Amino acid sequence: MLTGLSIRDVVLIEALDLEFANGLGVLTGETGAGKSILLDALGLALGARADSGLVRAGADKAQVTASFDAPANVVALLGENDIEIGVGEPLLIRRSVKADGGSKAFINDQPCSAALLRDVGASLVEIHGQHDDRGLLNPRGHRALLDAFGRCDTATVAANFTSWHEAKVRLDIAREALENAARDQEWLEHAVAELAAFNPQPGEEEELAGERSDMQKGERIAEDLKAVLESFDGPKSGLALIRSAARKLDRLADAHPLLAEALTSLDRAVIEASEAEDKLNAAARAIEYEPARLDEIEERLFELRALARKHNVAPDGIIALQERLTAQLQSIEAGGEGLALLEAEVAAKHAAYVTSATALSETRRASAAKLDAAVKVELAPLKLDAAQFRTSVEQLPEERWAASGMDRVEFLISTNPGAPFAPLAKIASGGELSRFILALKVALAEEGGAATIIFDEIDRGVGGAVAAAIGERLARLAQHTQLLAVTHSPQVAAKGKAHYFIAKSSQGTVTRTGVVLLDHEARSQEIARMLSGAEVTDEARAQAKRLLEVV
Repeated sequence: MLTGLSIRDVVLIEALDLEFANGLGVLTGETGAGKSILLDALGLALGARADSGLVRAGADKAQVTASFDAPANVVALLGENDIEIGVGEPLLIRRSVKADGGSKAFINDQPCSAALLRDVGASLVEIHGQHDDRGLLNPRGHRALLDAFGRCDTATVAANFTSWHEAKVRLDIAREALENAARDQEWLEHAVAELAAFNPQPGEEEELAGERSDMQKGERIAEDLKAVLESFDGPKSGLALIRSAARKLDRLADAHPLLAEALTSLDRAVIEASEAEDKLNAAARAIEYEPARLDEIEERLFELRALARKHNVAPDGIIALQERLTAQLQSIEAGGEGLALLEAEVAAKHAAYVTSATALSETRRASAAKLDAAVKVELAPLKLDAAQFRTSVEQLPEERWAASGMDRVEFLISTNPGAPFAPLAKIASGGELSRFILALKVALAEEGGAATIIFDEIDRGVGGAVAAAIGERLARLAQHTQLLAVTHSPQVAAKGKAHYFIAKSSQGTVTRTGVVLLDHEARSQEIARMLSGAEVTDEARAQAKRLLEVV
């Protein structure tokens, strides 16, 4: 709700501070007094284009400060933009524009962009006038208004849509993964078959490399080792001669102690030489060079290493690779079953969404009929009896279904019998449009919209009973919200809870616009002026008194 407006150096307004309350406030004054200036100043604070032409002649800048009781949705919007408002703290919007161009905007003394200011302003105030019609004219908000009017339950549809959408995402991911894997299936089948045919063994590379190294060593020392072994073979080998000497000395050992010691040394030599012969024979067998076996080992080893390079793994990782590729191939072969389960889930969730969204559509159509009837009741008293109002509820194509349902909702009118229905803004004149919006607002009552509504000369071109009907409806609507009405109609002015009089005064070459909150007596005098014109008659005063008494 708008609680205050402070204006400095805006066109004819030098300095003005106003306070506003809930209910219906009316603004009156003679033509040209500056009522539009007041709305232009408020529009500046709400994010309208900063025009340097608003700056009062001789001033450096124009500045407007508007204070509001901030609704929860605005508090949330500001929080998303790092502007915090404490509980019970007023919302202060300050906007200035320099005479040489350029403007600044602040919300609670924190600088903000013009875009944020417009978003905040649209949530705080609706202005309906001859050239500034917003809010109900935007079809994007019509569905939410109809849902609020009809108390439509959209939560189930939203939950089902989210569930359906999430299932579709899972299916799309699984389908893409399966398609990507299927493109590699032929390669996987070849790779798995190749690895299976090779049949790698744990630790095989190290074992083959070791055996190959031993055989290569054997090839290099084979001739030398053969010569060494031959020195141990035959009757004239060193070992045979030592054994023969030991047998002969055995027969002489008793002849002298030194001979016995010599025999012991020879026996030891025979034993150690025999051990050496055994080790040489074992070594020869271990490193025995077999060309065919070496070729076989090298072929296996080279193939193992080539496979490792081909798949960019270490030779010891071949077995793990084989297991991984085999698992991938098996997952492709089993993927069709998982995909079928996901497709069934998506179909079930789609059906649940369609069921709930269809039920919501039926509720909306029923609510649309009730809203059309409620608006129709309001049209005739507003001199719109030839017009028709219709709430269009059309099903959208499936690709445009959303959490809000499958419907497009738009308010349409036909101003003359037989004329086609079209959007409000396209076929209604300024006065008609404002009255249509008033009828809609009254029918919707508390169902959404900004906390403050301004009607600028909604009674233009009408009088008598129609003006009285407009005033009665404005007062009725103001029971649920703050409403300000710029009016030339005494019938409308008399319905106001607060009455602001806008007047222009001149001192020499300086002209100023001021605003005064009228008391009861001053209100009666102003309404009498509106009834009679320049000269206020006793009859006009009596009529003004009767209008105020009716209120």
